[in-house]
Amino acid sequence: MFQEAIEKVLQFTRPLHSISRTYGGLLLPGSSTFFFVNGNGVAITCKHVAEMIPAAESINQHFAKFKSELRALPNDNKYKRNVQGLELKYKYLPETSIQLKNNFLNCFDQIREITCHAHPTLDLAILEFKGFNKIFYSSHARFIKDSSRIKQGMSLCRIGYPFPEFSNFRHNPDTDDIEWTNTGNPNSPSFPIDGIVTRFVASNPADVTGIEMSTPGLRGQSGGPLFDSHGIVYGMQFATNHLHLGFDLKDHEIISNGKRTKVSNNPFLHVGICVHADKIKEFLKEKNISFTETD
Repeated sequence: MFQEAIEKVLQFTRPLHSISRTYGGLLLPGSSTFFFVNGNGVAITCKHVAEMIPAAESINQHFAKFKSELRALPNDNKYKRNVQGLELKYKYLPETSIQLKNNFLNCFDQIREITCHAHPTLDLAILEFKGFNKIFYSSHARFIKDSSRIKQGMSLCRIGYPFPEFSNFRHNPDTDDIEWTNTGNPNSPSFPIDGIVTRFVASNPADVTGIEMSTPGLRGQSGGPLFDSHGIVYGMQFATNHLHLGFDLKDHEIISNGKRTKVSNNPFLHVGICVHADKIKEFLKEKNISFTETD
């Protein structure tokens, strides 16, 4: 049903790969999604995804200051205690992120600057890429023009990059830095998930801000498009809500592997929430950014 639509949408949907390092030494890959709305290097994603761009600079600068002070400590019998004091000053625990780097894949030959416009209330942001000479994405999103066509029970699909399989990164012990490499797997597969429209999200009936789907939006699909079987964009995935079903079981006896056992379960229905296309278009108009609508 969505085969051709997925091919169309992947022409303008891209992954954001991130690597982070904890103070305890763990190196963690992560991924999220963004998609382009015109041929001028402008994309949209979630606000919580866009916030990783300035956050990376802040986190990395904080660690650089820590290392500078660490190097200045005298190597005497007070060194260990002074290191602990420095860790306390910088609020570093084993699980604290001390480095973060982002990589926007298959978009441009180079990126000099990224301007972020964050929506004041919605989990929505515009990314304006600057300083490129060549564009590596083809096509761009076509938004639904008449949103009254979006009905309860309609089948729609989301796509993104929820399972980071890329491995082209490492910690360089010589520089004590995390870095991208030319070895390993540089890619992660796209992953679609369909569902039906269940409800609409609105502060009042006249102001619909979101579309609820019967299936979850997966971690890493944040910022990915919601689209129909023609590849027309109806919204953008940004969150998943967890609805308690009330079918709770406590010490319920079952037979498993030939043995009687007792299980407990509190089931939830996980539903994806998408920013409505109308709100995306309103924000693009507010920032004087061109986009395409279609019937």
